[in-house]
Amino acid sequence: MTITTPKPRRGRPPKVARDFPDTREALIRCGMEILTEQGFMSTGIEAVLKRIGVPKGSFYHYFESKEAFGQAVLECYSAYFARKLDRWLLQDEVPPLQRLCDFVEDAKAGMAKYEFRRGCLVGNLGQEVAILPESFRDQLEATLCDWQCRLAACLRLARERGQLAADADCDGLASFFWIGWEGAVQRARLVRNGAPLEIFLAGFLAGLPR
Repeated sequence: MTITTPKPRRGRPPKVARDFPDTREALIRCGMEILTEQGFMSTGIEAVLKRIGVPKGSFYHYFESKEAFGQAVLECYSAYFARKLDRWLLQDEVPPLQRLCDFVEDAKAGMAKYEFRRGCLVGNLGQEVAILPESFRDQLEATLCDWQCRLAACLRLARERGQLAADADCDGLASFFWIGWEGAVQRARLVRNGAPLEIFLAGFLAGLPR
């Protein structure tokens, strides 16, 4: 029996489905970078693909739509920011209110690093909520509530340690902080310096019940 060896084919190799988790991560990371600089609705998928050199077919292998991509980016950003909050708000050796001050200083340094071009993704999307797909609304609110709970826990600790009045409404104060914080971040981007963040923090601390 003679075994015939097939001759090699010329031209492009056949397409083979591959799964590259790093490609999905790169797309999401790039999405976080771009969407913290500009709005979701004004950002085209082509801009993301061009920045990291990924073909459109690869994009739709991981995300069925731009909406699904945006939701994945928001989910990743929410988790990233939650870790950042924990890093500052859970420092056992630091007084609770100082932890908040340290977080603000870190945020200010982060914005300065990118020359105040980048803001908060949640704040950016919140400004577009009227024209975003409805699926974003609950996701944005859930993210803000999560951040609020983390800060409220820190404020309750401050209350227990006598830094706040015994009747301080920590949940209400945490809600107020994030409402004002998003405005301060936008103003910092507008003036391209960290003064609005400093002014907001000073006002927030001054208004705390002691």
